[in-house]
Amino acid sequence: MSLPRPEIRVATLQHLQNRKSEKWRAFPRDILPMPFAVMDFELAEPIKEAITGMIQDSDAGYLGEIPELGENFASFASNRWGWKVNPKEVRIAPDVGVAVIEVARLISKPGEKIIINTPVYYNFFNWISEIHCQPLDIPLIAPSTLGEAYRLDLEAIETGYRDGAKVHILCHPHNPVGSIYPAEDLLQLADLAHKYGVTILSDEIHSPLIYEEGRYKPFLSISDSARDVGISFVSATKAFSFAGLKCAQMIAQGERSTSMLDRLPHAIHSRASLYGAVASSVAYGQCEPWLDAVIDYLDGARDHLAKLVSEKLPGVGYRKPDAGYFGWLDLRGVLNAEQIQDVANLMIEHGKIAVASGSLYGAGGRGFIRINFATSGEILEEAVNRIALALSQI
Repeated sequence: MSLPRPEIRVATLQHLQNRKSEKWRAFPRDILPMPFAVMDFELAEPIKEAITGMIQDSDAGYLGEIPELGENFASFASNRWGWKVNPKEVRIAPDVGVAVIEVARLISKPGEKIIINTPVYYNFFNWISEIHCQPLDIPLIAPSTLGEAYRLDLEAIETGYRDGAKVHILCHPHNPVGSIYPAEDLLQLADLAHKYGVTILSDEIHSPLIYEEGRYKPFLSISDSARDVGISFVSATKAFSFAGLKCAQMIAQGERSTSMLDRLPHAIHSRASLYGAVASSVAYGQCEPWLDAVIDYLDGARDHLAKLVSEKLPGVGYRKPDAGYFGWLDLRGVLNAEQIQDVANLMIEHGKIAVASGSLYGAGGRGFIRINFATSGEILEEAVNRIALALSQI
């Protein structure tokens, strides 16, 4: 029997503006901040209760072993995706970025090329730079029509593997475009990586936020080859909205990939947050009804955004994402090249709205903007109104 779904409470703009997190302090108060990957919802009650209970007990020591986190994630992965995970395969890291950086540092040498598929989460560039490697961009195949999804260019990826790239950072589900890669593409990707000795580091942080049940497949669940070549990086922080608590999980299920994680320093675990680990365990173990309610809400929000774009932003393209809470808006039909180059500043200047410029995500993102629709209907409408105002004045 399924549990009743809780009501999703969205904070008012006035309340949100009093928050101390980056989203609400990065810009002046009159700027509506829409680029950040943080939801404007109140935390799930079990997470609130767990954290406040620890504070009341003055339980703020170092992070030790949290076996219930692995157990709860394994149950969550089985329930949500049919992925069989041994709790002992779940390892803790401060966040997905730190985890990917440290594994990539371990298996790469300075100057080597690491494959990414743009337009992609802009911090991939920063992660690669931090370990003194070079990004090898093999862009996604862009859709030819608005209703289609971005796809991996498997032929070009094989060329990159054949030419010597040994690490590939995958974004699945994809940020910012919201695509889910078909299982057959992932199967072929895993076989190619196995053939050429490539390690795939799969950033799956948005994987709990899937709209169509059964469509998403974690990379390691695809095949024995995937388990041999891949490491998955996951976190509850995006889907349950507590990024500031700092905790992610690394999963390896093959002998080769497990040996890589075995070589990481223990500090990768200990530098995560005690509160983040507890919140993650509670999220995976007690908050699936809340997550289901969030997905229902976001499903309505992505539809609402489509309606608003159709009504108020003529010439702007928008495809509803298959996962996550980002609107990837195509402004190429309404802006010229010079305006595209400065689109984020123009939105602030003329519309009092902060957006993420698509150029941050690589050349394939030029002419797009990314906004977050995990907010109230009122704030989302205000955001679209401000974009419309900016476009009318540029």
